[in-house]
Amino acid sequence: MQNILGIETSCDETGVALYSADRGLVGDLVYTQADHAAYGGVVPELASRDHVRKLPGMVRELLDRTGTSAEALDAVAYTAGPGLAGALLVGAATGVALAAALDVPAIAVHHMEGHLLSPLLEDPAPAFPFVALLVSGGHTMLVAVEGFARYRLLGETLDDAAGEAFDKTARLLGLGYPGGPEVARLAENGDPDRFEFPRPMTNRPGLDFSFSGLKTHTRELVTRVAPEDYADAAAGFEQAVAETLAIKCKRALKETRMQRLVVAGGVSANTRLRTELERRIPGRVYYPSLKLCTDNGAMIAHAGWYRRAEANRDGVIAVRPRWAIDSLSQ
Repeated sequence: MQNILGIETSCDETGVALYSADRGLVGDLVYTQADHAAYGGVVPELASRDHVRKLPGMVRELLDRTGTSAEALDAVAYTAGPGLAGALLVGAATGVALAAALDVPAIAVHHMEGHLLSPLLEDPAPAFPFVALLVSGGHTMLVAVEGFARYRLLGETLDDAAGEAFDKTARLLGLGYPGGPEVARLAENGDPDRFEFPRPMTNRPGLDFSFSGLKTHTRELVTRVAPEDYADAAAGFEQAVAETLAIKCKRALKETRMQRLVVAGGVSANTRLRTELERRIPGRVYYPSLKLCTDNGAMIAHAGWYRRAEANRDGVIAVRPRWAIDSLSQ
């Protein structure tokens, strides 16, 4: 199996990519939906409609740009979960139908496994085993990765994910959506040490996360300060999230006795987080390239290649909006 088309539609990014066993990542396209900014968050129905509108044309454009004929595809991989049910169904229906039309198998891919494996697309790529911090809009978790499909959940968020905390903090500060880049941009001009912020659940054993209290602390602070202080508030919040994640990552490496840390997901692009991780875990942290941090088809095509033994031709269109990563097997 040489050429795998990847389709990603789990939330508000439409992604397509072509992965080749001998050439690596051949090409990828990502369309980020903009309509949700007016609502301060993703509207599932709008996301689904945008996927329907954009996906077929993006597949054609990808094949044209890479000089690949549809007949040269050996399989179609698509995100089956977790994610928004309607958005997932668009990608799954497209992937399964396209595979059937081309008489090639389809491969259902776990969205977070795609993120987890995405740093393996880079050079140098991390070797197994490693600890993975998966930190995105809807997920924050630490996973011990002994090898492909050998995953053990070490800790996860008990409430808001880090990305959700960024989005909610952005709204408190009167910023746009998505919140992560907006908060980071404002924080560039702020003093992270001016206001005191908690580092949640770092003063107790364990590897779980909680960011709802940090969000509440930020809301109470914003009611007490003037708008000209918002940059300092944003910097303090961002630094608190970065330090909390870094402390737990270092603890996970110590507890598992692993030497390498992989960080993936949208929040992995945050500069302050990367700085804090490199300060605490120098020389042992691996990331996907910045363009592959957010949701994309490249990670799905790549994970599909790893999951090629599970390719099937049954024509069943099924998605799993909730899907635990440690339930996966090789």
